[in-house]
Amino acid sequence: MTNYQPRGMYFEDFALGQRIVTAGRTITEADIVAFAGLSGDFNQLHTDAEFAKNTPFGQRIAHGLLVTAVASGLAAQTGILEGTTIAFREIREWKFARPVFIGDTVHVVLEVTGLKPAPRLGGGVVDIKVSVRNQRDETVMRGVWAVIMASRPA
Repeated sequence: MTNYQPRGMYFEDFALGQRIVTAGRTITEADIVAFAGLSGDFNQLHTDAEFAKNTPFGQRIAHGLLVTAVASGLAAQTGILEGTTIAFREIREWKFARPVFIGDTVHVVLEVTGLKPAPRLGGGVVDIKVSVRNQRDETVMRGVWAVIMASRPA
């Protein structure tokens, strides 16, 4: 028997308009190389400095899905999802608004925009508006995550 006590929030703990800001994380060349190897996406825009000099960005950019994954990790590090998430249900209206360069530091602003009880699933769906921002507080990507969260045990 385990004495594990989840530190995550239960469905009933979330409130409309609630905002949570994560810590920051700097995107490194090692992140890009590792993600290219993991995903198989070796697009020159990400991996070839000479090629990237001649693009509208003028330098290599991070994979959008790499930054999306980092955003997910930053959200997880807040603890609000730890041990109480049933499933990550969907991503809606996701937009890659600005490039993320090597050396940029991103953080995430999370805002609860929807709460839908789902007793059949043992909890409810929490819609979270996500804004990934760089060190200049510019939004680099945004959208909505729908997460199924467990209900508080009786």
